[in-house]
Amino acid sequence: MLRTRIITAVVLLIVLLAVLSSGSWLAFAVLTGAFFAVASWECLRLFGNRQPLFGAAIWVAAFAWLVYNGNYNQSILLPAICVAIWAARLTPSLAIGLPPQDSMNGRFLTGIYGIALLGAFLGILALFAHSVLYMFSVMMLVWIADVGAYFSGKAFGKRKLAPSISPGKSWEGAIGGALLVLAAGFASLAVPALEDTFAVQLFRHWGVAGMAAVLILMVAASIVGDLFESQLKRRAGMKDSSNLLPGHGGVLDRLDALIPTVPLAVLFSHWM
Repeated sequence: MLRTRIITAVVLLIVLLAVLSSGSWLAFAVLTGAFFAVASWECLRLFGNRQPLFGAAIWVAAFAWLVYNGNYNQSILLPAICVAIWAARLTPSLAIGLPPQDSMNGRFLTGIYGIALLGAFLGILALFAHSVLYMFSVMMLVWIADVGAYFSGKAFGKRKLAPSISPGKSWEGAIGGALLVLAAGFASLAVPALEDTFAVQLFRHWGVAGMAAVLILMVAASIVGDLFESQLKRRAGMKDSSNLLPGHGGVLDRLDALIPTVPLAVLFSHWM
């Protein structure tokens, strides 16, 4: 399994580096659209949609239309809507549970999570339009938090964060992830080459306290995104969102923590 995971990761990295080295915005947009198409299909399967391919095609058409019109990079409306969706409906689901898949509330939840998914992938393009480094600096926060949470949880984890959803996650792991993100953020201030990164720009506009507060909020959002997808998989009785990425599961399994964090980062970027 480890060998399979490594091979898959290497192949994906080669594809990504090839696209980035081409310097083509269109190539990156097509690659992002391809991942969005798969993620949409996986999402609809998790929600019990009977025609996930058809539904995904509709979402991809909306994605293509918004990209073609450049709306993804001109307005804070969609990222603001996504943040509101997470705050008002998706995050509370971790405490109150999910409605039945075939209920009216279940279908409503499918629709608003689809909007959140659309906003996240369009947000990736908006961050890319700023710069490749800026985009990766946002993604790295999520990945650093995940690494910190894993090792902190292994070493100190005692109090379960959400035992009914993801028994492996602990409060100690979450705190460890947040501390590692803060450490990385402060370390980046000392590196001139990282001037155009999310954390450094937060510091330049809002100081130490503002940067720390936003970074902690980003870590919290990433945990919520991870837990929400785990909750969807438990309701659907699925271990992974799909098996399209050998050794890794599906696209959503790898990007779930980015779905709430990317629109949040885009929103803060508009204010800086």
